[in-house]
Amino acid sequence: MALLVFAACTAAADAIDDVRCREIGFSQAAENRDMSAFRSFIDADARFVSNSVLRGVDDIAAAWSYFFGEDSPTIKWRPQIVEVLENGTLALSRGPFRVTSRDADGVAVEEWGTFNSVWRLNDDGQWRVVLDAGSPAAAPPDDATRALLDAEVSCSESEHETPATT
Repeated sequence: MALLVFAACTAAADAIDDVRCREIGFSQAAENRDMSAFRSFIDADARFVSNSVLRGVDDIAAAWSYFFGEDSPTIKWRPQIVEVLENGTLALSRGPFRVTSRDADGVAVEEWGTFNSVWRLNDDGQWRVVLDAGSPAAAPPDDATRALLDAEVSCSESEHETPATT
């Protein structure tokens, strides 16, 4: 019985780490302005909700292309919380995001917020984001939140990359 409990705990921990690394990889695709990689993290049924609802990979990628131009604002996010359902098919990740742009004088301007992503384990064994929503921060970030976004990543490339999908 103890071995079964240990195996279940290990599987849950692995799923949490997998989703954490997928979320980081998703952000890195945006940070690196790699649209092909970015698209590969989005589920075909995805819905991204903000002032409107974006549906599907093409709609989401078109709206997010705003961040992929050479002089575009940059966006970066990291999960603080990851929860996986006991059946291992859905997960929630939540954490801070930062958008950095330049004002008319070239001075960096930061906007902070919180994202919430729901991930679904697909038949191919890959986690893809199926629901996403964010909101502006109610207050400036504390030092721990800033440190989370500036910390080194502890995921290997193979843990969070997916071949591009169309």
